[in-house]
Amino acid sequence: MTPLPAPLRPTLSPDWPESWRISHHFDGFELWGERKANPGYATAYAQRRARVLSALAKVCPKPGRVLDIAAAQGNFTIPAAQMGHAVTWNDFRGELADYVKLKAPPGLSIDYVPGNILDVASDYTAAFDAVMALEVIEHVAHPDEFLRSIATLVKPGGHIIISTPNGGYWRNHLPRFSDFPDPSQFESMQFKPDGDGHIFLLHEDEMRSLCAKAGLEVVRHELFSNTLSWGHVKTRLLHPVLPQALIEGLDRITTALPRPMARRVNAASLTILRCPIKG
Repeated sequence: MTPLPAPLRPTLSPDWPESWRISHHFDGFELWGERKANPGYATAYAQRRARVLSALAKVCPKPGRVLDIAAAQGNFTIPAAQMGHAVTWNDFRGELADYVKLKAPPGLSIDYVPGNILDVASDYTAAFDAVMALEVIEHVAHPDEFLRSIATLVKPGGHIIISTPNGGYWRNHLPRFSDFPDPSQFESMQFKPDGDGHIFLLHEDEMRSLCAKAGLEVVRHELFSNTLSWGHVKTRLLHPVLPQALIEGLDRITTALPRPMARRVNAASLTILRCPIKG
């Protein structure tokens, strides 16, 4: 896939809302190469971004109609539009829409729908060729209901791309969703951003089971970004001295390990789902 140009970089202003300033800070090492502040995060983010955009290119011929749920500062919305798709940006934090507009090059097809997209899901039934739900499902108390809801947004034969931390990773200490017959006790915690808002980290078997119950076909479930890639347990100190090519090569090796081992050493997952054509 041909590399896409980075989104525009607006000049930081002290008058911006806090959510804009936080987003601009993270964009520094997510988009604009400021790796020194957090090299592990930057590496893992780049790996996820490459896999998501590669998956979108494979499953959604352009021009397609794409929904980016909980899209935040639009770091996947904008490249999806650059690929030639008509993209709907969605996030609870409606004020971020104007920040995304500052970053989006002119001429892109982006529609902005703030709020909970599932509250207006009936307006978008089978409207999209692809839905991206990236680092979202771990923030909801009812991932089973979430999957059933977003399945209604996809056209028959369309795809859903989900990225989420891998529940089987050796450093994960959060509970399994399947351990709670009534997860409603976590509703007060849901929808919080960033890592402190994680409720469940789904294991591969849970992801496959929940997707099947939602009527979705698992096309592929990928595991990637090992302990070194993330810079966990102080391996971030190695990033300035190790060649990036070596870090990426080691990640390819751990991704290709036998599945039981890969589940333990890789912190991230990407699941590509297909909405079956009925009849």
